[in-house]
Amino acid sequence: MNQLNSFRSPRTGVSVAIGILLAAVMALLPLNGVAQSAARSAEPVMLNFNNAEIDAVARTFASITGRNVVVDPRVKGTMTLVTGKPVSRAAAMGQFVAALRLQGYTLVETEGLYKVVPEADAKLQSARVNIQQGEDGSLPAGNQIATQIFKLNFESANNLVPVLRPLISPNNTINANPGSNSLVITDYADNLRRLGRIIAAMDVANATDAEVIVLQHAIASDLAPLVLRLLGSSSAQTAPGQANTAFHTTLIAEPRSNSLVLRAANGAQLALARSLVAQLDQPEAGSSNGAAGNIHVVYLKNADATKIAATLRAAISGSAAPAAAPTGAPGAAGAAPQATTGGQIQADVATNSLIITAPEPQYRQLRAVIDKLDGRRAQVFVESLIAEVSADRAAEFGIQWQGAIGQAGDTIIGLLGTNFGAGGKNIIDISTGVVSGAVLPARGLNYGAVRKTNGVYVLGFLARFLEESGSGNVLSTPNLLTLDNEEAKIVIGQNVPFPTGQFTNTGGSTNSVNPFTTFERRDVGLTLKVRPQISENGTVKLAIYQEVSSVLASTLNATSGPTTNKRTIESNVLVEDGAIVVLGGLLQDEYSGNQEKVPGLGDVPLFGNLFKSEARTRKKTNLMVFLRPVVVRDAQATDQLSMDRYDLMRAGLQKAQPETSQLVPINEAPLLPPAPVKAPDGAPSPMISPEQ
Repeated sequence: MNQLNSFRSPRTGVSVAIGILLAAVMALLPLNGVAQSAARSAEPVMLNFNNAEIDAVARTFASITGRNVVVDPRVKGTMTLVTGKPVSRAAAMGQFVAALRLQGYTLVETEGLYKVVPEADAKLQSARVNIQQGEDGSLPAGNQIATQIFKLNFESANNLVPVLRPLISPNNTINANPGSNSLVITDYADNLRRLGRIIAAMDVANATDAEVIVLQHAIASDLAPLVLRLLGSSSAQTAPGQANTAFHTTLIAEPRSNSLVLRAANGAQLALARSLVAQLDQPEAGSSNGAAGNIHVVYLKNADATKIAATLRAAISGSAAPAAAPTGAPGAAGAAPQATTGGQIQADVATNSLIITAPEPQYRQLRAVIDKLDGRRAQVFVESLIAEVSADRAAEFGIQWQGAIGQAGDTIIGLLGTNFGAGGKNIIDISTGVVSGAVLPARGLNYGAVRKTNGVYVLGFLARFLEESGSGNVLSTPNLLTLDNEEAKIVIGQNVPFPTGQFTNTGGSTNSVNPFTTFERRDVGLTLKVRPQISENGTVKLAIYQEVSSVLASTLNATSGPTTNKRTIESNVLVEDGAIVVLGGLLQDEYSGNQEKVPGLGDVPLFGNLFKSEARTRKKTNLMVFLRPVVVRDAQATDQLSMDRYDLMRAGLQKAQPETSQLVPINEAPLLPPAPVKAPDGAPSPMISPEQ
């Protein structure tokens, strides 16, 4: 009766009838504790709950299973659970979980603890996670919630999400991870097994084997993009940052054999591609009986038509290619009769295309050469760094004396003194010019003593002390982006006039004189010229000319013209892609000293400083030039590099915004707009919006 009472509901009085006969028999058998526990776990039970509280039923099953059961406070209500005959305890637990599922609740197992929670929260508390490729038997019981990761081999995870979403309960989730092409599904175990069978049936390879289609009349490089567009494969787009592993029809042109290599997504695509190629691979109209079929127009994508035409004409004639006229110059259209071999190849500058007059076999040979020459050329982004650090130090010290020897009224008197330097450093110049303002004392500490002579104060002693230091740090980073094997130049500076001559014209009748000076202007500042050449192994050869010049400030108003400081490097170097190379530099250390003293007295230790004037200067200059080329091979790398520099400049402007002021109404400096983002149709958005 004690065992029976443990299964009695305290509120409704509903009991659970256990296999009484089997229990009585087992009670009479002399079993030890372990055997008795195993026997009790194998005993069948018969459930008879009628409108019982859910938490009471949960406590009953805790006694049945021997595990702790926790009921969420949000779980409310009653349930009816009746079995017509004794069932195993595992089956009884399965019926209990099924009854909870029908009422919007579920049982979650976490580290040996059963929790009864609302179904919507079960996906956040389930600890079981399975990883598989297809269907397996590692899932828990059918009515328990689990999370399973399905790794796909062929089909795209994004494509399967809308197919499987309706098959999952609204409270559970399905998510796609495009990076690993996998699905993460949280649901009941029995539904996960069903979804596993569906995914295994859909995740199969549909691509056909590669097939080579030899063309008889058409050009493979012209036909491949047209057929792909008709098949619709070129319209398959993937969201940025997502991997799309779904197979699409692939069609590649093989120029050497003039054939197409086709691998279709399925048999229907293969049949359609064959049909399109057969219909488009037809001879041109009029090619069998007239010259009209021998005239072909080839539109170039990257190369310059004038240069390609001159190269092809030279290749056909076997002579050296003539110098091509610059694009846009007179005669650039290729009309000049230079090695034309009958005018077979002509360039049209307006459309950047070639007009070829040749039989079909010869045209095929020329077209193969054109396709190789008309490739996208790589670009080189050259970063240059010019760092110059200079330090100047100067020190001056001097003591001067000046005085008269004699008495007032003497016919002859003597003068005794020391005079060093000139202008503002000389005691006599200062004595005679300081009153009128013509001469002022020199820079530094000036200490003097004067005495009154005949009512006039005369400077008789002057001591001067000066210590000067200065430093400079100049950092320039000119950058250039240019095509492979094309010279680029950047000049940052001023255009300064330099006098080149002086002339005087004398008038005939009036005898007037008209002097004038002629000037020429030169660029003074920073100049960088570079021509990169990319090799096959990624090494970049650079022909570099770099110049840094400046006007000496003290010579700006000189009659003979300004004096410039100039630092130039001209060299050819080999650099690895993305590596830094030092081009050259200057390490300069200058020292100068000047001493003026009275012979004999100036050499006396310590006392001799009273009869001495000394100046010392030292100047150090460190100049180094570094360079780093980066090869940019496609449009994506070019766009990434440009946006990186654009964002860097915009961030610098944002940090340079003025502080907010209540007195000054203008508190914003000009700022670059956000980087343009390409629209879904591929068209870039404007850099400046209409509101700006």
